[in-house]
Amino acid sequence: MKVNLFIPTLNAGPIWKEVLVGIAMQSYPISRLIVIDSGSTDGTLDLINEETCDLIQIDKKDFDHGGTRQMAAERYPDADVFVFLTQDAILADADAIKVMVEALKGNAELGMVYGRQLPHKNAKVLETHARLFNYPAESKVKGMEDADRYGIRTISCSNSFAAYRKTAFFEVNGFPTGSILGEDVLIAGKMLLDGWKMAYLSNSKIHHSHDYSAIEEFKRYFDIGVFHVNNQWIFENFGRAESEGLKYLKSELKYTFKHNPLLIPKCLIATGAKLIGYKLGLHYQSLPVGLRKSFSMTKAYWSQS
Repeated sequence: MKVNLFIPTLNAGPIWKEVLVGIAMQSYPISRLIVIDSGSTDGTLDLINEETCDLIQIDKKDFDHGGTRQMAAERYPDADVFVFLTQDAILADADAIKVMVEALKGNAELGMVYGRQLPHKNAKVLETHARLFNYPAESKVKGMEDADRYGIRTISCSNSFAAYRKTAFFEVNGFPTGSILGEDVLIAGKMLLDGWKMAYLSNSKIHHSHDYSAIEEFKRYFDIGVFHVNNQWIFENFGRAESEGLKYLKSELKYTFKHNPLLIPKCLIATGAKLIGYKLGLHYQSLPVGLRKSFSMTKAYWSQS
């Protein structure tokens, strides 16, 4: 199976070199590496070799989480598998992509697979817990029949490291345009509703984590609220998100108490910021346009809207 690897970039920073090293060490051959850059000014493009990389350059204002990835896949469809990586995700070992391809080869029902996210090596307690909670050590295959069991987590996915079977990808019309975030969740939901299955592969690993402040958590969850209210079909088919938040908080408090009890206040403040941000996001249409943009982590979305 031929593999095309797609990475959107914008000022990828010092970690970019490690991302490229991780790609170069892969044991499975990558047919094309496609970088979609939105106007980097920090030397990101200096590190790529245009003889071994296909470069698409767009204006920063035109970037769209789903639409930009869709455009790249349509421009370079000459592969059996599309792998999407983010600019801050470091492939953890040489077989990360091979494991994905072998899973798709071995199960014709799989439309997509996604890998396990490990925290970066210098990750702090709260961001480490986030990866351990959301990306456990057990692999699983999920289908529409699992919606009653897993609820909204049935379509938990990742835009940082996922692979799509080309036929399934185009069968559901690929990534949507105009979503504030969550293009990976939307395509996962469409695939499951269309009869495909998806798999979480715990032995296909990357290093990827974020140390968000309480304000950043507020903004991120505001965007998640906007995403959910604009995609009601997710709730209708897979359930709501609130119960998952309570499970996460209990797990986070337990983990924080064990590893650094002094961080519990920070944990509670961050949780409050998430809850308030999410609730405001669900009611964003009642807010003035200026507030929507200031509350959001994805500023460009509001200009496009």
